[in-house]
Amino acid sequence: MADASSLDALVDALRRLPGVGVKSASRMAFHLLQHDREGAQLLARALQQAAGNVRHCERCNTFTEAPVCSVCLDTRRDAGKLCVVETPADQAALERTGVFRGYYFVLMGKLSPLDGIGPKDIGLQKLFDRALDGTVSEVILATNFTAEGEATAHVIGEALRQRGLNVTRLARGVPAGSELEYVDLGTIAHALVDRR
Repeated sequence: MADASSLDALVDALRRLPGVGVKSASRMAFHLLQHDREGAQLLARALQQAAGNVRHCERCNTFTEAPVCSVCLDTRRDAGKLCVVETPADQAALERTGVFRGYYFVLMGKLSPLDGIGPKDIGLQKLFDRALDGTVSEVILATNFTAEGEATAHVIGEALRQRGLNVTRLARGVPAGSELEYVDLGTIAHALVDRR
């Protein structure tokens, strides 16, 4: 394929997506070009528009097209509760439950010294300013249960507790509908320790 530079550029662009290797990217590129040119144009326009219009909420740091997102503008929410998550995807997952009615702060990452990501890289000062604005009574740490997520939760929790705030951590346990024999040992151990 002598004239494949556009195709190669498309494959390289698709490889930027998480979990997409050369084969998957090639398959997507060939599918779009062979079977769904209209879908390819739609995807290109949507990406262009999102890249140009989506920014960070001035208040919680999530993605929005407005200066302040719709969640932060919702006055029916409990201003005393602030839930800290790693990504907008984590926030969206919590929102889909319909259970949490407070506000959020999205870190846009997690502490990872091995990758050179420190407190300034994930905006901890902005979080502390928000948490200590006088309206927040409880900060709920909902970072992921990875080593980096746990370290991030620990650093944030210690800093906010020293400033007199009530800090809680998202609970861990056995998933609803599961059978104990198929649950990993770490989850069972945490469920026993965190039982209520």
